[in-house]
Amino acid sequence: MKSLFILLLPVLLGPTAYAQSKNPPAAHLAAATRELHNPSSNQVLVIAHRGDWRNAPENSLQAVKNCIALGVDMVEIDLKKTKDGQLIILHDSTLDRTTTGRGRPEDFTLAEIKQLYLRNGTGHPTRHRVPTFEEVMRAAKNQILVNVDQGYDYFKEVYATLVATGTLQQALLKNDRPVGQVKAENGDLLPKVMFMPVVNLGKADARKIIADYQAAIHPTAFEMIFAQDSAALIKSDFRSVRAKGTKVWVNSLWPALCGGHDDDVAVEEQQPQAAWGWLLARGVTMIQTDRPALLLDYLRARQLHK
Repeated sequence: MKSLFILLLPVLLGPTAYAQSKNPPAAHLAAATRELHNPSSNQVLVIAHRGDWRNAPENSLQAVKNCIALGVDMVEIDLKKTKDGQLIILHDSTLDRTTTGRGRPEDFTLAEIKQLYLRNGTGHPTRHRVPTFEEVMRAAKNQILVNVDQGYDYFKEVYATLVATGTLQQALLKNDRPVGQVKAENGDLLPKVMFMPVVNLGKADARKIIADYQAAIHPTAFEMIFAQDSAALIKSDFRSVRAKGTKVWVNSLWPALCGGHDDDVAVEEQQPQAAWGWLLARGVTMIQTDRPALLLDYLRARQLHK
């Protein structure tokens, strides 16, 4: 029955499900960028986790291109470094799960990694290769915003690549370290980039972390993580954060990140209002999802995404 529902979901959610964006990518990027810097807006930005990985290998160029075609606002990617110091797009600490190779990426040169093939979601090899960070940013240029995950350790190299590719205003960097440490390590570059602290609301000092960041650097957004939906900040609907000029980002990827209001509740359990709707009701305006096409349709049907 669940399989049948998933097949029927585009019909249930509305006529535009799975449809490509009607806006040219450059126009869509401009609109998404304006929304990113407008915390008072109730329009919701959709972030695709590791790209459109259900229809292309995760963290592949094709996964990014699919997101552009769908009208996704931002694509999330993960960085690793090769033996010869090149930044590549890879989530895991090893090559084993997502490529035809085995071992740690830092033990191989870029030329060696380029001989490998990416695996799809069922583990089968595809024709796709592991892209470099530069390749992804050139593909994204003037097309889509990019969230650079697992890239803080390469902050200066990331910045240099963004400058070289002319994509500095399209990339959102993130980390969960205290603001004092971030300023000590990369204070000269922070005013030049979009930065998002990651805050676990289950920690006792969550409010202090948020206040310290707001006082020190005024971040573009806060990524809020909460295993339970009873955290004090959630009860205040995140609106105090937005009122101070910062967007609120939540991951609907799996229950421990969003208090159980996740993608599977929306899709497999047929309760989008209990998942995405619950987040929206509390003032969330950036959602990272593993179901970008379906979330887009849900939002467009409610005039919360253009």
